[in-house]
Amino acid sequence: MTKHGKSPRIRYDEGCLAAHALNLVGDRWALLVVRELMFAPKRFQMIRKGLPGITASVLTGRLEQLTAAGVIDHDERLGIYALTGAGRGLLPVLEALCRWALTVPGHDPTRFISPSALMISMGVNLMRDRAAGREALAGFDFGSEAFEMSLRDGQLRTIAVKQPDAP
Repeated sequence: MTKHGKSPRIRYDEGCLAAHALNLVGDRWALLVVRELMFAPKRFQMIRKGLPGITASVLTGRLEQLTAAGVIDHDERLGIYALTGAGRGLLPVLEALCRWALTVPGHDPTRFISPSALMISMGVNLMRDRAAGREALAGFDFGSEAFEMSLRDGQLRTIAVKQPDAP
């Protein structure tokens, strides 16, 4: 059951947990919408800016589905979408997909990448064994979004900020 008492749309009629997860977040664009909200709540147009190619109607549908599934909260008064705890729990899933994508040919690094996607990708590419015992702080300002990334004891933490303090 979702937080609104509705059952998710069933596409995979089986008891497998992976099938259950895909019933909730497996539609086209769904995980990329989650990716765009991973570091900060956003309004509709800001989410859409990070997803070139998505239509307004498809984004509206995905936001409704993810809200019904309890992955996203929507503040209708402010028009802001934010991940719930369950939604934030998808970061390791996104990271695992990125790590897997590193192992298969065909990635085109010259194509568009949103600031949120870049932050996740940078974390995935961190060589944790080489980072152990090191500390670093970096700031990234993309104009419409900014982040600080800190490394401490091999652990990387990325947060959205108004303006990075780090160099």
